[in-house]
Amino acid sequence: MPTRAQQRQRQQASTRESLRIVNKKAAQRRGRARDGVFLPVVIATVLLVAYGCFVIWTASLSIEEASFPRQLLGVGIGTVLAVCAWNIDYRMFANWSHVLMVLDVLLIFSPFIPGLSYEGGGMTGWIRFPIIGLTFQPVELAKLVTVLYMASLTAEYNGTIDSLRDYLKLCVMLCIPFVCILIQGDLGSGIVVFVAGAVIIMMGGPKKEWVLSTIGLLVGLIVLFFAVNSITTAYFDTPLIAQYRLNRLLVFLDPEGSSSSEEGYNLLQSLIAVGSGGFFGRGIGSASASQSGAGFLPEAHTDFVFALLSEEFGFMGDLLLIALYLLLILGTVYIAARTESIFGKLVAVGIVGMWTFQIFENIGMCIGLMPITGIPLPFISFGSSSMMVQLTVVGVVQSVWRHKAKPA
Repeated sequence: MPTRAQQRQRQQASTRESLRIVNKKAAQRRGRARDGVFLPVVIATVLLVAYGCFVIWTASLSIEEASFPRQLLGVGIGTVLAVCAWNIDYRMFANWSHVLMVLDVLLIFSPFIPGLSYEGGGMTGWIRFPIIGLTFQPVELAKLVTVLYMASLTAEYNGTIDSLRDYLKLCVMLCIPFVCILIQGDLGSGIVVFVAGAVIIMMGGPKKEWVLSTIGLLVGLIVLFFAVNSITTAYFDTPLIAQYRLNRLLVFLDPEGSSSSEEGYNLLQSLIAVGSGGFFGRGIGSASASQSGAGFLPEAHTDFVFALLSEEFGFMGDLLLIALYLLLILGTVYIAARTESIFGKLVAVGIVGMWTFQIFENIGMCIGLMPITGIPLPFISFGSSSMMVQLTVVGVVQSVWRHKAKPA
């Protein structure tokens, strides 16, 4: 029989082996957790959200509508949704194209449902949830649903669209949410959806001549539309496009000649705000004596938040913002390149297209390079709906990375 000393040694050896196995399994779990999170995108998102919250806090010092607690509520709910999206296998949506299409249309037209529709302070296209009273803009979520919807349709062709009929079918399917959003009355969000879907189709493998022909056709249709609008306005006093939307285009084409209109005034104040920021900005709390804080620049905390940011933090603040956006976008492009699933690649590039257009359009309109629209600046503009959805989108991107080596 073994002695007590031998028994004690065996027991200690067994305990050490058990601890070694437990530590090894814990290390493996930590490694899997690290592999499931792409840090560059997470870091960029955290810094952008923090930057955006800081900008909205400074705006709240002089702009009553810029509710900092409400912005924090959007961040909190959005973080929970992001974690949920990260834990859900995004590939489950790969074969849900018809369900996603129906969901997309329902979301877009939900503000017309009696009991849900909400309009206040000039805002349209919103819903208010009964009992809790929380308001939400469904078209923001429709942007993400459209990306999943178009990616699921395009992924069926495995990266090569050989038939012109299939290409035209995808274009028609993209027009469904785009036209629905136009009917709902939100041209800016409609363009975001169209651009994101178009990027997915182009990355799905169609022939170049088809894409170039489509672009040429779209340009021709736009020119024809404005020509017909001029005729109907002049001879029948029945414009096809609302005057305020036409004014936004005229401001873009001729800023100085349109300065007397409301849109021209907004652009002029935005340019003054951006220019007055200089290299390092006017500083925190200077908004009360600025274009934005003094009320000269309308919607300084939402549509023209970039002008507000530029005024307070200057050119260096703008560079920091653009650097964070580049990290976010390039990180998502890297995820798309490393993902084996065609569906995952298309989801990632669709999100890149959505982010890139929104950033370029919002910043461009504040400095006169793009027409004025109501598109929010991701993670920066005030609005809990946009913040919640943008953070959910980041969760979807992380889900794509988590399952990158597992094709659908």
